Amino acid sequence: MSGTAEGSVSVKTAVPRPELPRYFWREQSPAPTRIRYITDHREADFELSRLAIGPLGFDLEWRPNYRKGASENPVALVQLAGFDTILLLQVSAMSEFPLKLREVLWDPLRVKTGVSIQRDCQKLYQDWGVSTRNCVELALLARSVDNARWKGKYTNPLGLSRLLETYVGFSLAKGKVQRSNWELRLSSAQQDYAANDAHAGYAIYARLIAMARDMSDTVFPYYYSFNVVNGFVLDHLGISQWIPHNPNYDPGPPAPPKEPKEKKKTSRALTSSAVSQTTASSGSSLQDGISMRNDGRGPPLTSVPVAPALNSQAGRFHRIPRNIPTSAQRPQNHSYDPAQ
Repeated sequence: MSGTAEGSVSVKTAVPRPELPRYFWREQSPAPTRIRYITDHREADFELSRLAIGPLGFDLEWRPNYRKGASENPVALVQLAGFDTILLLQVSAMSEFPLKLREVLWDPLRVKTGVSIQRDCQKLYQDWGVSTRNCVELALLARSVDNARWKGKYTNPLGLSRLLETYVGFSLAKGKVQRSNWELRLSSAQQDYAANDAHAGYAIYARLIAMARDMSDTVFPYYYSFNVVNGFVLDHLGISQWIPHNPNYDPGPPAPPKEPKEKKKTSRALTSSAVSQTTASSGSSLQDGISMRNDGRGPPLTSVPVAPALNSQAGRFHRIPRNIPTSAQRPQNHSYDPAQ
């Protein structure tokens, strides 16, 4: 409980965020909206030819790969959401990529909008050889039209759910459906999930563009739009490499520097492992000036020479005391006759 009472210490507690209702495309559509789940390229061409003019919410899905280090599976589903139509095009089930879908994605007059769609467009080209033009990144558009709310680096990502909560007032449901198999026949739960993602992108774009029209400063398309042609990310004109930039964007004050991490204290005493590592790395005996005796009794180990061991176990050594003569040091009696 927050607050201050006489004779007590004030305690601050975080205010919980209000729980927002779930976004569902059937209820939040501005007009009666139809949805089509399509697995045939001829039907896809027909439905795409009927699309109303205007921007499209854009998203992709593909089957997840749970093996570490394995390459991603190809795009299985293309989602497009317009004013009154949502198309779920399962290209992985089609005998060929729909020709009309290539035309819609290539059309420079039709906006394709979403979150982190630069990677999606590059993956679509990598998997299906399809280029996409007039792509709008919603995170950059939001930072351009609502800079007072969003600070930090201009290219820092903003999630779809966060943008939806901010500008539409609904939350986006996530869960196991996101990691399901998008190459099989889609269930009703998968269809609703895919439709919500694409339609949410459309709804956010409509809200942000309305805000841009009310601004005194012009928000130019090159602040937030780009093309992906033959796998290359180009500017909104398709001429040069695209570098996201808004000259009027204010990132706010810099973040405070991170505190340096404390270094672990190491013992000054030389351990046997350190000695063995030094011996193994240098290949020479210890110097006479190093003493390992610290109890004050007996001669220091400097009086005992140490030679590296000539065996396969690196880091181990043999000590040879001086008071034990070696075979080369034993006295010889040349007058001794064993026959006597």
